[in-house]
Amino acid sequence: MAIRTIVKHPDPILREKSKEVTKFNANLHKLLDDMAETMYENDGVGLAAPQIGILKRAIVMDCGDGLIEVVNPEIVEYKGEQQNNYPEGCLSIPGLRGDVRRHKWVKLRGQDRNGNPFEMEAEDLLARCAQHEIDHLNGVLFIDIADRVYPISKDEEGE
Repeated sequence: MAIRTIVKHPDPILREKSKEVTKFNANLHKLLDDMAETMYENDGVGLAAPQIGILKRAIVMDCGDGLIEVVNPEIVEYKGEQQNNYPEGCLSIPGLRGDVRRHKWVKLRGQDRNGNPFEMEAEDLLARCAQHEIDHLNGVLFIDIADRVYPISKDEEGE
């Protein structure tokens, strides 16, 4: 495993659409392992492959209940709305937060690291995280869709 460099805005790779993963092999396993290690090292709760310069449809998340890897994720169902429950930030856009309207609950469909299909439900912070990371796969950043973007307060910097 290795910690990768996080691509920062305004790097144009963050605006590109990622390609579907078709090979479930050791290279993908290393990518997912590196993504998780990079996310944890940077105190993130989610990371998408484009954030480390790889245009593949793969995300990792950990909102406190353990690591979740989703390859070729898609939202197939959603309900409700949340906005100010969790201000959004992004490892690729340091120093900023935003108020973003997201679905409160989502059902995801994707594949695991071995290509096995699965579905999962996510609510609240995990739902927000999944939507944020899937946006990255489509070249969308939270600053594009936020109702309000603002600098991180001094209190938040110490978290």
